[in-house]
Amino acid sequence: MLSVNFSLFVTLFLLTIRECQGEDKVMQPSGDVIAAEGDTVTLDCTFETSYTTQPTLFWYKQEVNGCPKYMLKTHSKTVENAPEFQQDRFHAGIQDKSVPLKIQELHLSDSAVYYCALRPTVTGNSKTLYKNLWSKDNRKLHNIH
Repeated sequence: MLSVNFSLFVTLFLLTIRECQGEDKVMQPSGDVIAAEGDTVTLDCTFETSYTTQPTLFWYKQEVNGCPKYMLKTHSKTVENAPEFQQDRFHAGIQDKSVPLKIQELHLSDSAVYYCALRPTVTGNSKTLYKNLWSKDNRKLHNIH
């Protein structure tokens, strides 16, 4: 099998809404993750929240010149993946104060920017909700439907 090198870019962005209270935040290491096609990588994300019940965390993927795409959400011990991000290749689970994303059998098409987000960041039905993506300096970047 021919090995093709590519980068998975990991960048910190926060999903927020005005109703959020307290010190809710996610932290991702900045920089690139370099891996070969067929490898497995784990992207780190830690979080802090004042949310009193078990938090829900989300992962998004943004390809070059594209809008972020919802990948999955995890709450307690449950994980719900979007149909195009099958659980056999994309998995995340809450482990104390982190929610690492594991991507197995890497494809060249996995090269992208990956975002971790913490609830309460959105309201409504998670399958149809309207979300705003904000950068850490509070500039609005994209609307996601």
